Amino acid sequence: MTDLPIPAPGGKKLGLVIDLDVCVGCHACATACKEWNSGGHSAPLPDFSPYGEGAWGVWFNRVHSFEEGDGVGARTVHFPRSCLHCEDAACVTVCPTGASYKRAEDGIVLVNAEICIGCKLCSWACPYGAREFDEDAGVMKKCTLCIDRIYNDNLVEDERVPACVMVCPTSARHFGDLGDPNSAVAEMVAVRGGKDLMPELGYRPVNKYLPPRHLHGENLAAAAAAAAVRRPEPAAAAGAGDNRLLRWVDRLLSR
Repeated sequence: MTDLPIPAPGGKKLGLVIDLDVCVGCHACATACKEWNSGGHSAPLPDFSPYGEGAWGVWFNRVHSFEEGDGVGARTVHFPRSCLHCEDAACVTVCPTGASYKRAEDGIVLVNAEICIGCKLCSWACPYGAREFDEDAGVMKKCTLCIDRIYNDNLVEDERVPACVMVCPTSARHFGDLGDPNSAVAEMVAVRGGKDLMPELGYRPVNKYLPPRHLHGENLAAAAAAAAVRRPEPAAAAGAGDNRLLRWVDRLLSR
């Protein structure tokens, strides 16, 4: 396995806070993620039939967009999705080879491609649909929080953040230690009422979402229905989480 930076012990919980109130759905996060991860850890992120009718590929960040409300009160909500680096990660629990693991030093969930057998159990276990199968390599891949950026001493300190955070034009994405209650991201979650996705499952995702300020519960069912359309992918690569986007949106925005 590629040697990865090991931070000093300290029980960190590195993760993202995503502000749904200011995300404009520009897909800069997805594009920057794809570009950065074309090399280094977990690279490459291949595309299959990119110019064909059934185009699909390996993406660590995806953005779903849907409409909420009617008439003059309607608005578009953009819902970025990636690995949530759960504290009690189901993908780690079910992995038969130990290829999926969670680092004690910073809480980042990673995949050791050298012992991954591509069985896809992790993709079925993840309720958030955050796993991606690389058919070229025959292994599972996922967001690494740009581990080769955040510990990269060759970058200036301000750039030692995930690529998706670095490029976000509206500052909808924030990175930091959610295990430190005094960190900027933890304070942001406390002030804005940051939410977990599907907290009833008990996986305790580290990443948090700041809900839109102007959503109304009575319109959620119609709004979520529009989010069900996603990119086509082979049945073998689809995980159980792919059919649960409606539940994510409903539970996130109705609380």
